[in-house]
Amino acid sequence: MLGNFTYCNPTKLYFGKDAVENLRTELKNYGKNILLVYGGGSVKKNGIYDRVMTILKECGKEVTEDAGVMPNPTTHKLYEGIARARACQADLILAVGGGSVCDYAKAVSVSVHCDEDPWEKYFLRFEEPTCAIVPVACVLTMVGTGSEMNGGSVITNPEQKLKIGHVFGTEVFPKFSVLDPTYTFTLPHYQMVSGIYDIFNHICEQYFSGTDDNTSDYLSEGLMRSLIHSSRIANLDPMNYEARSNIMWTATWALNTLVAMGKDTDWEVHMLGQAVGAHTNATHGMTLAAVSMAYYRHIMPYGLAKFRRFAVNVWGVDPAGKSEEQIADEGLAAMEAWMKELGLVMNLTELGVREDMLDGLVKSTLVMETGYKVLTPEEIRAIFKESL
Repeated sequence: MLGNFTYCNPTKLYFGKDAVENLRTELKNYGKNILLVYGGGSVKKNGIYDRVMTILKECGKEVTEDAGVMPNPTTHKLYEGIARARACQADLILAVGGGSVCDYAKAVSVSVHCDEDPWEKYFLRFEEPTCAIVPVACVLTMVGTGSEMNGGSVITNPEQKLKIGHVFGTEVFPKFSVLDPTYTFTLPHYQMVSGIYDIFNHICEQYFSGTDDNTSDYLSEGLMRSLIHSSRIANLDPMNYEARSNIMWTATWALNTLVAMGKDTDWEVHMLGQAVGAHTNATHGMTLAAVSMAYYRHIMPYGLAKFRRFAVNVWGVDPAGKSEEQIADEGLAAMEAWMKELGLVMNLTELGVREDMLDGLVKSTLVMETGYKVLTPEEIRAIFKESL
């Protein structure tokens, strides 16, 4: 039975080829000072930067640039962005990039007028903003995080070896986001498949919880089947517009809070992966891929009915004449084969993790209490070791 919930998602989306032209309409709703946030410069090479800047200038905006947002945005970068936003008195933060850029923009947005240390307030104490929030908008260039339509923000503290996400309320959601699938065409294969697995795991994190029959799980199964189908096409033909547009749309719905409604959700794979990211700075989706199989095989006995359903409804496993355990095992084996087919990283060693790092990884892993099994430190260590 679905639990009680309130659902609201205020983000307006512009989807499709040339969707960026809708910036002209939206920019009329904001003041003249724009903080333009982007990453390492790929948006300049592929022409997206020039197109966005042209529109900003034609709309009479004063632009302050905040470049160099890294794949795992750090506290140092956050403090730098806060200073830039304050100096230009930003009326809007426009994030042009992937999930990390969008996450970072949201962290800056809630921190500009905050009179406390944002790391302490938001990422250690998980408090909500009590100050004015600078609005955020996104022009998406990589899919995976769903950050274009949610309140999530993940920041890494290199000194503390912690990578922590805060899911803010709807007031922090982007006011609007531009999603043009052609903007993802120039991504390297490694980044594309990393994003695809991030999408898939977002759905899994919400799906593998609870024992009731609820609409959210049916939606999740459909999204997973769609992603598997489109990912196989894109893996062979990255320029296939239909496949890339379906992947982009699935990524948004995977984490815009819809399929979490009425669910407890899990998120332990993300806690394990983020601990790895804090210690290695590895690509987020690959950290998730490297720990997933060990984690899911560990918790499968505690959520066997759902893993059986996953095998049959998502992977098409024939249940005839098989035990519940056999069916569930076949589902995870099918998932593992698909991951290898895409070319995902399947072990932590490839990401630079050594056995002498395991104790530190355990300390950096937050323990969630809403999945099928609450992990002990010993279990976390065993999962990491099995993932090497």
